[in-house]
Amino acid sequence: MRMLRVAAEVIAAALALSLGVLPAAPAHADLGLPGLPALPTIPGLPIPSLPTDLLAPRFTGAPVTAQPLDAPPIPQNPYLAPNGRSSMHNDPYSSDAYAVSGPLGRNLQVSTASYGVRECATMAFDSHDRIVGLCGGLEGFTLMVIDPVTLRAVSQLQLSQRDLLSGANPLTDICGGTYFFLDGQDRAYATTTDSSIAEVTVNADGSLTRGRTWLLATHLGADDCLVATGVDWAGRVWWFSQQGTVGTLDRTTGLVRALELPEGEGIFNSVSTDETGGVYFVSTHRSYRLDAADDGTPQITWAIPYDRGSVKKPGMLSQGSGTSPTLIGERWIAIADNAEPRSHVIVYDRRKGVADREHCSIPVLAPGASTTENSLVAAGESLIIENNYGYAGVQSTLLGKTTTPGVSRVMIDPEGCHVAWTNPTSAPTSVPKASLGNGLVYVYSKPKGNLVDPWYVTAIDIRTGETRWSRLTGTGIQWNNHYASIYLGPDGALYVATIVGLIRVTDG
Repeated sequence: MRMLRVAAEVIAAALALSLGVLPAAPAHADLGLPGLPALPTIPGLPIPSLPTDLLAPRFTGAPVTAQPLDAPPIPQNPYLAPNGRSSMHNDPYSSDAYAVSGPLGRNLQVSTASYGVRECATMAFDSHDRIVGLCGGLEGFTLMVIDPVTLRAVSQLQLSQRDLLSGANPLTDICGGTYFFLDGQDRAYATTTDSSIAEVTVNADGSLTRGRTWLLATHLGADDCLVATGVDWAGRVWWFSQQGTVGTLDRTTGLVRALELPEGEGIFNSVSTDETGGVYFVSTHRSYRLDAADDGTPQITWAIPYDRGSVKKPGMLSQGSGTSPTLIGERWIAIADNAEPRSHVIVYDRRKGVADREHCSIPVLAPGASTTENSLVAAGESLIIENNYGYAGVQSTLLGKTTTPGVSRVMIDPEGCHVAWTNPTSAPTSVPKASLGNGLVYVYSKPKGNLVDPWYVTAIDIRTGETRWSRLTGTGIQWNNHYASIYLGPDGALYVATIVGLIRVTDG
């Protein structure tokens, strides 16, 4: 009975949240912070399943044999945790690709844990292979250390609170809690809702200690907020605001230098860096490379306008690109635009001193219904893009509905690019991930037409575009990942967060 009651509370809260309604506070929940609404907290229990799980196929396809895929090497930034462990997009190049082999589809085992109405959208892995997640809910943003096998919370520390009177929808508000990075000493650097950068150490026993905090509000407008942090090869922390302020922070001296983008340009995505000193990001209008002057002041090395379309397409958080820039090898940088009737994958030469910077711009996905709010995946000398068109919130995937299908692979050729394949899977909002160790790309999918609303981890062959297998996670709103990323752990286990918890998928 308790499990059924908890399931009802979580599902009702998730549905209320999706509709912009704050759920009533259950009497048994306690966040330990004054003035905040209580939410369901269910330590140790799985994400609630429904009897309708029996009405959806549990597994389709067949197990595969690993076929590793070659890819250009990604150098290690000395100020980040090892590649594959440091951030949402894996490494300084934002490759979204792993050297490790993920699940192959053999007797797949699915385990879950619920953390209440709280989604751990950004995760990293510390030196003890534990998950470090920045998890957002109505109460604000909490850093959690999570056991990678049991998924139980080892420790948690709330970093900042939401302003519930601001009118912002917690499911689309990315201010102060979306991105963070982990360094090689198990220190996390996260933005907060009071426009600060917080340093938090993950101790050997898994406990969390909050260290220094750098307040940046004086460098921002009154209604602006921080959305992302990154670190360059010299150890400078770079920070980015939603209304287009970019700055650097010297963690030793506290010195801050800032640059204002042209009026009207916003930033809604993360950042990439390379060993030449370049810092790359995409605004709502342009693709940028910045480099730091000797005193740390950000300087524009190049800025390239792209087609941002005429409207904010359904599935997007802004009118513009939804991608963090993806770097490949020593030369390429790739983004997706917001063009009409079809979005384009654009590949540029990112190096300094290049006259003809655009290498290719190629239309992808469905005419009149194409966009992506998630970064491109670097799969060897190619890029994988997922269609998110039609996602206006979790209500877009209820009662058998889903988003416009399409996952495409774009090959980078010596003289341009071409689309190698387009797979008809619908993946509403997942950040896809490639396993170079086995040649698969993973998406989190939801088919159209099944009224019980099943969600699947789906594996696609990178070489052929064929769907190799899909494994059910569950049915119902509680299984919606709502823009959370897929991750592969150091042992190859696959993880994906949902709006109420975390899923782990492994071969049996």
